[in-house]
Amino acid sequence: MITVDRTSWGRLRVTGGDRVRFLQGLTTINVEALAEGSHAWGAILNPKGRVLSVIDLAHAGDSFVVTCEAALAEPTRALLERYAVMDDVVFEPIAGAAHQVWSDPASVWTAPIASGPGAGALPQSDPAVERLRIRAGFLRYGVDVDVDHFPFETPLANFLDYGKGCYVGQEPVFRVHAQGNAARMLRGLTIEGREPIAAGTALTPPARGQITSSIADGEFTRALAYLHRSGWEPGQTIQIEGRPATVHELPW
Repeated sequence: MITVDRTSWGRLRVTGGDRVRFLQGLTTINVEALAEGSHAWGAILNPKGRVLSVIDLAHAGDSFVVTCEAALAEPTRALLERYAVMDDVVFEPIAGAAHQVWSDPASVWTAPIASGPGAGALPQSDPAVERLRIRAGFLRYGVDVDVDHFPFETPLANFLDYGKGCYVGQEPVFRVHAQGNAARMLRGLTIEGREPIAAGTALTPPARGQITSSIADGEFTRALAYLHRSGWEPGQTIQIEGRPATVHELPW
């Protein structure tokens, strides 16, 4: 069990009469189905279905709280304001401490972001936080995902609701889902040896793909990598710089 400091992350309260309709049409999250007191992870996409921002959306009474990592705070606020042309929505920054409590890799995606400092909260740079983040496949924008990626290539695929109404970027996402032909997928790797692998390192052929994140964990290295569909099946053994690596579905 670890507590993770989220104070530096951007938080924005969304109010106004059009808040549900506005967020429903802009994010991959099924806002209409989001029960009060609950939260969900999703993304804001461009019209081509590529990821512009990764967000957590919490339903808090007569408002919603959009939370994202610090580097995305200003771009995400700008995106919301750009699309809110004729909508009755108000965006209010939320200041103050925040945290999450993680118990295992799966909880990294399910733990709510709570207000307050959190006893013994660790920075996201702490090795214990980074190990659990990688095992969860929890995305860092600009590292594990960016505007070159579709949400279905990442663990965000677990949160896509193909039954919700239209939203920006929906058409290409639905088209690939219907065709079942995603070319790559983010996977976890357990690599022999403790030496971390640099981001961008290519997998050894015939495997196709590259590393995005890695960290030493005991006698092994845990990593995230995009793998081509020809080699993304969990349990497969591939090679990276002469080191055997086992492929895992996320989280693991």
